[in-house]
Amino acid sequence: MIKINMFSQADKVGGQGVGSAYDELIGAMKKYGQKDFDMTINSLKKSDITHYHTINPRYYLLSFFKNKRGVGVGSVHFVPETLNGSLRIPKPFKKIFDWYLISFYKRMDGLVVVNPEFVNEVVKLGISKEKVTYIPNFVSSKEFYEMNDDEKKRFRQKLGIKPDKFVVLGVGQIQKRKGFDDFVKLAKQNPDIQFIWAGGFSFGKITDGYDSYKKIYDNPPANMLFTGIIKRKELASYYNIANLFLLPSYSELFPMSILEALNCNTPIMLRNLDLYVDILGDSYLAEKDVTEMDQNLKYYSKHEDELKEFNKKSRKWANLYSEESIYNRWKEYYISLLNK
Repeated sequence: MIKINMFSQADKVGGQGVGSAYDELIGAMKKYGQKDFDMTINSLKKSDITHYHTINPRYYLLSFFKNKRGVGVGSVHFVPETLNGSLRIPKPFKKIFDWYLISFYKRMDGLVVVNPEFVNEVVKLGISKEKVTYIPNFVSSKEFYEMNDDEKKRFRQKLGIKPDKFVVLGVGQIQKRKGFDDFVKLAKQNPDIQFIWAGGFSFGKITDGYDSYKKIYDNPPANMLFTGIIKRKELASYYNIANLFLLPSYSELFPMSILEALNCNTPIMLRNLDLYVDILGDSYLAEKDVTEMDQNLKYYSKHEDELKEFNKKSRKWANLYSEESIYNRWKEYYISLLNK
């Protein structure tokens, strides 16, 4: 049996995808890996493999004790460029942080990215391509699934939303990188549509654009609802009452929110980014910019039946990222590292 230790502090910051991805993997390891792995979490016991899910300085120091930590694996959730439009970090500190991040990744024996397009981004940091492996995110179908009509109706009633109201849902941290400005603009341009943003300021005042976004958060358009940071198990209800999930991000890897929407059989609209093509195929509406988003929101809110084809595609693509199949990829990966 392989001894594997997971190091993570992701759960200390709510409402972020890093924590969600970590929780899903831990859940799958407990469910399917009990015969293959002796898993510990944030333990200092000797292990064959140590998987670092976050880049805490303490973990960086622990990575030097190879005899006790074994093979080092790092999850790549971001590179220096992806922090632009997310956090407000003064330039001198940003340079130090960028150096630290790259140094942390170089300490690892293997790195895992959640999008195949991102392999080359990691290589650009001076890391050998042989060290980088692609394993996608996944979500549990037990927590994220399509509810029945009565359940959807009750939740709409709870929120005070009429049964025939067209609902557009956005999920994630309130950040410029997430295309939040466009989401608000679309809400203002479509007063007859109900917009909901599930998420908040996970990193508080250091969020890029915090001051202006907090004003919107405190005084939203009449047709826009903010849930704030909520527990993941509550999110499924929001996906289920949404007629459309909209994520107008400018930069992403493989958002957990997209997988959650797929599992709940919710049609998806995204900004037309190259990184989505390989991982999502034809399962979503790809829009060039906010103008196209606005045009199609107006159209589909009046022709909702035409979104049903995307319901079918959501089911197909959700099956590709099932919990058990992705766990098996992790199992093969961990074993291959030891064999090397």
